[in-house]
Amino acid sequence: MLKVALTGGIATGKSYVLRQLRERGIPAIDADDVVHDALGPNTSISQAVALEFGAGVLSSDGSVDRAALGAKIFADANARRRLEAIVHPLVYQTIRKWFEAGERPIGVASIPLLYETRRETDFDAVVVTACKPEQQLQRIMARGLTEEDARQRMAAQIPTEDKALRADYVIWTSGTERETDAQVDQFLVKLLRRL
Repeated sequence: MLKVALTGGIATGKSYVLRQLRERGIPAIDADDVVHDALGPNTSISQAVALEFGAGVLSSDGSVDRAALGAKIFADANARRRLEAIVHPLVYQTIRKWFEAGERPIGVASIPLLYETRRETDFDAVVVTACKPEQQLQRIMARGLTEEDARQRMAAQIPTEDKALRADYVIWTSGTERETDAQVDQFLVKLLRRL
């Protein structure tokens, strides 16, 4: 199986591109889904996060309150690293097992912090979604975050333009959905040539 990583900065169109790849029959796993499940009610990861950051980061059902946790980690790089040390091993173990179980010629793992975790060499190819920084900021704020919170989240990641320079492929999402879709199709043609 050709192992492909999909990455990019927050709000650069990863979810949209992942959806388009799935609609074209490409099997995919999303690290965000793995993390969401791991931070659910009374999981070992949720309990480890509560031990590290205090019971105040838990909701009444025993799941991690992502907003409360986000307030702690996006304002403090050290806190963010402590969280990543708890969560990332599980994420990469889950992704590795998913690829090992796959029988299709191509599989895609969407991993927002691929370059930040220095795991890009685990994959045969890396594709980055990218858009203009001001567009990225507006998209984050459209999710209900303040400009300050949006800028904190952008600053917590390697800049999108740096990721684009390191990638094997780049899908620009600044234009229309139709323009993005055309790039997804071109990207798949290039991947199929590698099989």
